[in-house]
Amino acid sequence: MSPSTAADSAGVLAPAPVFFGVAVAVGYGIEWFFPTSLLSFPYAAVLGGFLIAVSVALVLFAVVPLLRAHTAFDARKPTTRIVTTGAYKVSRNPVYLALALLQAGLAFASHSLWLLLTAAVAVAITHWGIILREERYLEGKFGDEYRSYAANVRRWL
Repeated sequence: MSPSTAADSAGVLAPAPVFFGVAVAVGYGIEWFFPTSLLSFPYAAVLGGFLIAVSVALVLFAVVPLLRAHTAFDARKPTTRIVTTGAYKVSRNPVYLALALLQAGLAFASHSLWLLLTAAVAVAITHWGIILREERYLEGKFGDEYRSYAANVRRWL
């Protein structure tokens, strides 16, 4: 990343998929040594599959408007405009929400309480390590336009 790009970014700790990927690996690792169970079959499989499907759909409804707006998907790169269409009409962070739903879906599908607990940790790290930084950056860069958007659209859902 060039110095000018670094100056025009949210300064996030790492991309959210890194946090959720580590959380999945840690959750499955703990599950290996200390097995748990969430719900019985077929309820867990159905709920897990549903959450995974919602996650995939949510990512599609979030990525397409970003591509159409020609703005960065990667939080480490400059944002060129506030996107308020698609999934961004109902959530300021639909991709992070999708990652959380994906991990929850995996947790239910694999009957892993540990995976669900590590998802909560990934959500917390994403909140403090990415979202709050992004919000400060967007407010500083876009001012009233971002404040108006944030006042009308929830952070998660």
